[in-house]
Amino acid sequence: MEKIEHTTVTTNGIKMHVASIGSGPIILFLHGFPELWYTWRHQLLSLSSLGYRCVAPDLRGYGDSDAPPSPESYTVFHVVGDLVGLLDALGVDKVFLVGHDWGAMIAWNFCLFRPDRIKALVNLSVPYHPRNPKVKTVDGYRALFGDDFYICWFQVPGEAEAHFARMDTARVMKKFLTTRDPNPPCIPKETGLKALPDPPALPSWLSEDEINYFATKFNQKGFTGGLNYYRAMNLNWELMAPWTGLQIQVPVKFIVGDLDITYHIPGVKEYLQNGGFKKNVPFLQELVVMEGVAHFINQEKPQEISMHIYDFIKKF
Repeated sequence: MEKIEHTTVTTNGIKMHVASIGSGPIILFLHGFPELWYTWRHQLLSLSSLGYRCVAPDLRGYGDSDAPPSPESYTVFHVVGDLVGLLDALGVDKVFLVGHDWGAMIAWNFCLFRPDRIKALVNLSVPYHPRNPKVKTVDGYRALFGDDFYICWFQVPGEAEAHFARMDTARVMKKFLTTRDPNPPCIPKETGLKALPDPPALPSWLSEDEINYFATKFNQKGFTGGLNYYRAMNLNWELMAPWTGLQIQVPVKFIVGDLDITYHIPGVKEYLQNGGFKKNVPFLQELVVMEGVAHFINQEKPQEISMHIYDFIKKF
């Protein structure tokens, strides 16, 4: 880990913290919520040893990157803009892209906006869903799951933050990272995060030191930046109207765990397996469903995910 370099890049009006290691073709890793560049620690080490330069930023709002205060500053256009600026700062035209959770959603949009900058994509957990012109994103989730669904609960500025602040940050991180309930996470406003179970013990793939790394950074930065991605979802829906119906035009490998909440949203299994996903992602080359694996797949199965990435990108 001490070989990982840490730099700050000015891009798109913000300062972005970037962790990187290795030399060779660049793989750009995009993390999700509530995470950091650090979620990719295993992949950075293993793939840099296989001849790649691995680059993992803290996305805007997270860790040691700037966090603009307004939710309107967290659209997919802002975040993809940050990343295009990062590639320009690195002096590179095209990269391999890897995303997970929100990072996967950003990656899909990166491929929609700038396919010329992406050699191939390996995305984890969140499949590509084209924009539904009839229903705003958050409204659709509310209709499916009600106001207590976590994405709906996150919408009001300050509300989720106040609940998080009532609990030790390390405990918050443990609740999120160790959850194995594939049902849609609903968090009643009365109980807040207490509705999510505490793990009896940390799983073998997660240590107290690793939890504390996340907790220290979120204690410094707070959760508002990460939550603002959710608060910009309906704004994304409005701004994305010109891209309605567009397909993903880069080579793709998609990986999901069969205990992932994303895999258990009604209709998703059928969408992935029955041709709907392939229709929207025509250059989908591999679809992998990992048995017995939950949402934080790249941390839970680090070697397997690193090999899945390597086996795919080495073809290009």
